[in-house]
Amino acid sequence: MVQKYGADRVAQIITFGTMAARMAVRDVGRALSMPYGDVDRVAKLVPAELHVTIEKALNDVSELKELYDQKPEVKKLIDMAAALEGMPRHASTHAAGVVITQDPLTHYLPLYKTSDGPVTTQFAKETVEELGLLKMDLLGLRTLTVIGDAVRLIFESTGINIDVDLIPLDDQATYEMLCKGEAVGVFQLESSGMRAILRDLKPEVFEDIVAINALYRPGPLGSGMVDDFIKNKHGLTKVKYLHPKLVPILKDTYGVILYQEQVMRIASDLAGFSLGEADLLRRAMGKKKPEIIAGLRSQFIQGAENNDVEKNIAGQVFDLMEYFAGYGFNKSHSAAYALVTYQTAYLKANYPVQYMAALITSVKDNTDKVAAYIEESRRLGIEVLPPDVNESRESFTPVGKKIRFGLAALKNVGPGAVEAIIRGREQKGPFSGYANFCQRMDTKTINKRVLESLIKCGAFDSLGHRRAQLMAAVDAGLGLAQQSQRDRENGQLSLLDLFGDGTKDSVSIDLPAIPEFPKGQLLMLEKETLGLYISGHPLSQYREVLNRLTTSTAAEINDLPDDCQVVLGGIIAGLKKINTRKGDTMAFLTLEDLTGTVEVLVFPRPYNSNKLIIKVDEAVLVKGKVSGNGEEVKVICEEISTVDSHLAGEVHIIIDGASSSLLDQVQMILSNYQGKSPVFFHLEREKKVYKAGEEYWVDLSKPVVNKLVDLLGQSGVEVRRIIDGLELTDNEQATARKKGKFPSLLEL
Repeated sequence: MVQKYGADRVAQIITFGTMAARMAVRDVGRALSMPYGDVDRVAKLVPAELHVTIEKALNDVSELKELYDQKPEVKKLIDMAAALEGMPRHASTHAAGVVITQDPLTHYLPLYKTSDGPVTTQFAKETVEELGLLKMDLLGLRTLTVIGDAVRLIFESTGINIDVDLIPLDDQATYEMLCKGEAVGVFQLESSGMRAILRDLKPEVFEDIVAINALYRPGPLGSGMVDDFIKNKHGLTKVKYLHPKLVPILKDTYGVILYQEQVMRIASDLAGFSLGEADLLRRAMGKKKPEIIAGLRSQFIQGAENNDVEKNIAGQVFDLMEYFAGYGFNKSHSAAYALVTYQTAYLKANYPVQYMAALITSVKDNTDKVAAYIEESRRLGIEVLPPDVNESRESFTPVGKKIRFGLAALKNVGPGAVEAIIRGREQKGPFSGYANFCQRMDTKTINKRVLESLIKCGAFDSLGHRRAQLMAAVDAGLGLAQQSQRDRENGQLSLLDLFGDGTKDSVSIDLPAIPEFPKGQLLMLEKETLGLYISGHPLSQYREVLNRLTTSTAAEINDLPDDCQVVLGGIIAGLKKINTRKGDTMAFLTLEDLTGTVEVLVFPRPYNSNKLIIKVDEAVLVKGKVSGNGEEVKVICEEISTVDSHLAGEVHIIIDGASSSLLDQVQMILSNYQGKSPVFFHLEREKKVYKAGEEYWVDLSKPVVNKLVDLLGQSGVEVRRIIDGLELTDNEQATARKKGKFPSLLEL
């Protein structure tokens, strides 16, 4: 539109975010430097409802009123928040609104420009409309790119040319997938709440998907309309129509007035309203304008009586319309979105490899999203392979029934390097080895950082080299690349170049005979370059355990309501400790699971009880509550424990002998953590093993192992897990998991 009409005649429209009740409390509390916990408590007493005000909250919530009356600091907080409530908080750009003018925009209205944002109007959309300017809503969807990329990948990999506008709208595989709630990556349906509705509603026809898009909004969810719709659909309640003329209008929504168009059609069919009058009624009801509604009510009843509808029935129908109109959604809008929803669901159900490859590519700059979609791919049985210099393209691509990681997603590997690698193998064939790669690459695009990133992520693994060897030979590789570049610039060609066979190694690099990095280090190198783990994950061994012990994943946290109780499992990827005003220590954790990361706040009490296990790279379970303050969603920790502590097992203690001076201290630690897990003593001098009496058995959910390790060292303590009656060390346990076995679990 800018290209067609000119940048001086097209602008996006500004929108102003205002201070809602909860946000006002939090902002004022922050400005007053009040403790986070105190402000959070007050803010959460304000009901999380639409159109709630601080005044209404004080009248409805007795606990909030008590705090207001009894604590001067709370009274000051609430009074200041009430004064600011409803005031503009920030300016942003409207999601879709665009204004177009015949003459330059500055002839009609003032403009606004942020340092990194687009040019917008200084007037909001209502004022723009009042000025008589042309305002249009233009929505750009990333999903349309995903669909286009998926269709292209399907054609490239299978030869099937799909026209998404002609796909059948009654595909059984698509509806079976949606009925199971398996909608991660499906447009509009991937939130946990939406997936729960899918499982309950069980869509069978396209109209059900249209309805779901209209139902999943705060109004219908809070009014009980969703439950009514589902019960009516499944025949759990009998659908009743106030008048036979309502049947053709409401049958597709099972007797529920769901769409604005239904309100208009009822007014037209029952009361003889013109379409213009029906639209006026819809707008008045939607915006709750009582003075207009009152006048139209009498017109509706009179018109209905003229159409042989009884007066009391007409009144009931009007009341029903007025009630639901406040929640009614535009059906044409919902249908348009539902079509895109169905197209993505169809592609995922029928061509999952190509669709997931396109989907992951679309979010390649968002590490948490990439991790979540890779985990979904694995759930679908699709393996995601690490980058490869001979197979990876710029984007994620299907390779048979697998997906190959795209080179553009690597850190420190820019577009120029990606283009050079792909062009190099297209022009002269695949790279035959590390030396061949270095010899053929241009040092203007492939520098030390690029080479190291390619090695760390495993892009040379298919060439038969160990990553540890290549990391030791980075300088040698760069030296060869620089010499080869000089030779090419001076017109010197190798014999193989003369014969046109540049794919063979004309020179070699002596790689040191050193062992590969440990598995844990390999994973950390992948995380460093890709932003996530790809060939494995520190939590992979706990995958099935976490599925049983947790209630939510990091990817689902943003969809959960405030104060929702959750149990999360993951590794502590980041840890920051601070001291409160009282001098107590608390911690901010970055908890990473198989789908992404979430911030966890650990206040002093739970921190002090569990500080031995709160350390980076520890696999833990966190029980707590979701805290969404209008900004980033966090979890407030109530309890934290290691994942290992919830698995059945035995503790094996290795000491010098029965006369060891450490025995008394060991005995004291065991006595402090009594439980049901057996303890064995390995006496090295006597070469004997003794099973401790039950009074010295321990509770592995407590920090007993950490205490023993502090005393005896890591080599002095071993925890053996029990799998199907077998006693296994941690390494043996990991091997067993690969064979499909996993530990029996203790109660959480």
